[in-house]
Amino acid sequence: MCETRNDEFYMREALRLAEKAEALGEAPVGCVIVKDGEIIGRGYNLRESSGNPLTHAEIIAINEASAKVKSFRLCDCELYVTLEPCPMCAGACINSRVERVIFGASDPKAGSCGSVINLFELPYNHKPEITGGVLRDECSGILSRFFLSLRERNKARKKAKSEEV
Repeated sequence: MCETRNDEFYMREALRLAEKAEALGEAPVGCVIVKDGEIIGRGYNLRESSGNPLTHAEIIAINEASAKVKSFRLCDCELYVTLEPCPMCAGACINSRVERVIFGASDPKAGSCGSVINLFELPYNHKPEITGGVLRDECSGILSRFFLSLRERNKARKKAKSEEV
């Protein structure tokens, strides 16, 4: 019997995966899928490493969870992700029948669970429940630090390149 855990517990697990992505130079987004109190899927961004635009944290976690339950239907599952899902990932949540999507930081540029659009409100055959803002500060903080560091590195490269000329 699994002990009952709260949303923050699982979001901290997703944050640990986001840190793995960051260590690889990837945008720090992590995701876990939970069924009956057990994590059955884990993923973190690998787009840069793989060169594949489909390797978002959610897609990787959905693939792992589906393999574990031997079905594309992830009914009675919860998906925890550090950043609000994009259209592709929100669509994958609909198609995999995830029961609930819990995210940390909102994404004003691509968020499809309420920021830009809420795909779950459209007349699709499945409408996951949404909970946003879980550990918002921690989730947005890791992303902000990563992109600030990336901008600083790019600025330094441009400066070094211009000094070579």
